[in-house]
This record gives sequence, structure tokens and C-alpha cells, in this order.
Amino acid sequence: QVQLVESGGGLVQAGGSLRLSCAASGRTFSSFVIGWFRQAPGKEREFVAAIGWGGITAYYADSAKDRFTISRDNVKKMVYLQMNTLKPEDTAVYYCAADLSPYGSRWSPPWWGQGTQVTVSS
Repeated sequence: QVQLVESGGGLVQAGGSLRLSCAASGRTFSSFVIGWFRQAPGKEREFVAAIGWGGITAYYADSAKDRFTISRDNVKKMVYLQMNTLKPEDTAVYYCAADLSPYGSRWSPPWWGQGTQVTVSS
């Protein structure tokens, strides 16, 4: 029901910023809760942030609070992740994901993009 394509990854020095974008296709984009996850080498995929249908309510992992900001534009069918004060431990493949269900403690969205690499050098 939705296709997701991430962009905006790259190589940045510690302390720098990146903005990731997630472009969605599908007629009911505003019905989806959209989130960002990441997976570092040798580690499990972990939740980073999510945003509700209207773009008002956002949820963050502790590691993302105060540094990352998630936003969405339902007209453009885009979701963004602004990442500031990046650290080497933020290095990972970042994935955009979508779900029709509300965000919760065991949120497991069924639709995923293919990911974009973020590398933070020290």
C-alpha cells in the first residue's frame, strides 16, 4: 500500500548535521504513521523516531532526543529526519518505515524502504 525511498545519507564529521528524506508513494500517505529505524554493523535494528498521521505527535528513542527531529509533509508525501550533533555511534543504515497502526511499545511497521547509509567520522 505504500512504497518508501530514503535519501540524504552520507559521510559527515562528528558534530555535523544531516537531513534524511523519505519519499512515499500511495494515495493514503496521511493515514500512515511513519518512523525511522537504524541498524549498525553487527547490531540489531533499533527504533529512532516516529511521527503520527497529522505530524503533531512525535516519538523518539533516548539516543535521538534533543538531537534529532522528525517531521512530515503530507502534501509532498515526505518525511524528514533532521540529525544534529552527530556522533560516531550514529553510524548505521537508516530505514524509513510505515504502519497504519498507531505507534506503541511494540510497534512493528510492515512497510520498509531499502535504507540509506549514514557514516559519522570521529
